[in-house]
Amino acid sequence: MTRLPLLTNDQVGPPDLVASIRKRRGGELTDLDRLLLHSPAFATGWGELMGRVRGALDLSPLLRELAMCGVAALTGAEFEFHHHAPIYLEAGGSPEQLAALRRLGENKAVAVDPLFDPDQQAALALVIEMTREVKVSDATFARARAVLGSDQKMFELVGVIAAYNMVARILVAMQLKP
Repeated sequence: MTRLPLLTNDQVGPPDLVASIRKRRGGELTDLDRLLLHSPAFATGWGELMGRVRGALDLSPLLRELAMCGVAALTGAEFEFHHHAPIYLEAGGSPEQLAALRRLGENKAVAVDPLFDPDQQAALALVIEMTREVKVSDATFARARAVLGSDQKMFELVGVIAAYNMVARILVAMQLKP
């Protein structure tokens, strides 16, 4: 049970916003939408920002989804992990890597699993530090930056991690489960 009620079809609005969300979602509102629509202004901004984070960046889909699933595992945001795990696999991640990502949330040690290639390990180190500590060491930042090859992609990875930490904190605080 979520901490705030999920709005029903009769309660959601305004109609133009709900119609745009339904169009983006293939006709149905998700439970997350039904929470976000408690604040139409927030739901509008969320849709714009998260739509761009998910679909308009130059960052590779694999690293994007690796970051999203890593944040979800570290924060216990099961709704997020549940929805992004299949996308991670579609982007080229393996079931074994997905299982390793899930273990991030169970283990406080900062160990990067050898299932991940060096580029993925650098991205994961950034995910772990940003999510657990907020502050990022110079070494972790430099390693990720070197792997990504451009300042734009580096900023985008940092932005994805930050955005999905916001998502995770809302999901966990509201107790939204898949």
